[in-house]
Amino acid sequence: MKIVVFGGGTGLSILLRGLKKYTGDISAVVTVADNGGGSGVLREDLGMLPPGDMRNCIIALSDIEPTMVRLMQHRFKDGYLKGQSFGNLLIAAMYEIFGDYEHALKEIGSIFRLSGKVLPMTLQDAQLKAYLDDGECILGEKDIPEFVNKSGCKIDRVSLVPDMCMPLEETVRDLNEADIIVLGPGSLYTSVIPNILVYNIPKLIFESKATVFYICNLMTQPGETDNYNVYDHVNAIIKHSSRYLIDYVIVNDELISESQIQNYKFKGAKQVVIDEEQIKKLEEMNIKVISSNFVEIRKNYIRHNSDKIGQLLFNYVKDKNKA
Repeated sequence: MKIVVFGGGTGLSILLRGLKKYTGDISAVVTVADNGGGSGVLREDLGMLPPGDMRNCIIALSDIEPTMVRLMQHRFKDGYLKGQSFGNLLIAAMYEIFGDYEHALKEIGSIFRLSGKVLPMTLQDAQLKAYLDDGECILGEKDIPEFVNKSGCKIDRVSLVPDMCMPLEETVRDLNEADIIVLGPGSLYTSVIPNILVYNIPKLIFESKATVFYICNLMTQPGETDNYNVYDHVNAIIKHSSRYLIDYVIVNDELISESQIQNYKFKGAKQVVIDEEQIKKLEEMNIKVISSNFVEIRKNYIRHNSDKIGQLLFNYVKDKNKA
C-alpha cells in the first residue's frame, strides 16, 4: 500500500503512527508555511524551512527507542535556546551539513529508519496569507487565528506568498504511483489547504489512479473553523481546489462526552458533527461518507484513532486489489 499524506501539525503525526503499522511506503508531505515558535526563529535566523512539523512526522514514522523520541522532542527551558527543541536543531544541522533539504531529509530517514519519508510541500520560502470575509488580509500563519478571533470575521480563503510555489519532483512521482492519497487531519486553513495551493497539486491528485480520502477534524479550531460542520470543511477544500478532488470523507459520528470536551469548550472549540442532511449533500457531490467512532482519548486530549483509520485504508486497498 503506497500512501501519500498531506497535512501538518499534531493531526498528521498522530495519523502516521497508525498508518506505519500497515505499510512502510508512506510519503508525508508537510506544510512549511509556519512562522511561529521555535520553527519561526530558525526560519528567520538561518533562512531555512520551518522544521517543527517535519520533526513531528519524522518521529511518528521512526523506529527509535523511547529515550531518543524524548530527546527529539525536548525543549530547552533556559538561556538562548529557551523554547527551541533538540529535534529542530538536528534538522537545522543536517540542512547545513548537506546543503539542501532533500538530501538532509533522506539522511535523517536512514538514521531514524523511517517507514517512508517526510517531504516539505515546497522548497521555497512560502508564507501563508488569509483573506477575511470583510476584505481584510493577514500575512503570516501564526497571526491568522488570533486576528480572526479578535475581528469576529471568518476566513474566506487563503493563498501562498509567492503564489507560484513548486512541489518537489519526488512528490510528483509519489502522487503518480500512489494507491491512496490522504488529506488531513490537521488545521484546515493552516495545515491542510496550504498543501493543495502548491502549483499543480490538485491537478496531480485528480489525475492520479489513487483514491482520495479526506479525514475531517474531530473539533473546530477557534480562529479558523468556528462553528464548521463536516460539509463546511469539505467545501473549504473544494473552494481551494476542485469539486472532484475528494472521493471519500472519513468522519467521526460518536458523540464526545461533556467531561471530555470541557477543556476544548473553554477555548471556544466544538465537536465537528455529521448528520443525514450533510451526508446527502456530500453524496450529491459524488463524495462518499465513511462514518464511525474514530475518537481516541489520551491524557484528556481528543485525537483520531489512527490504528482504526490505518486498518480502514489497508482493508480498502486489499479489497480493491481483490476485485
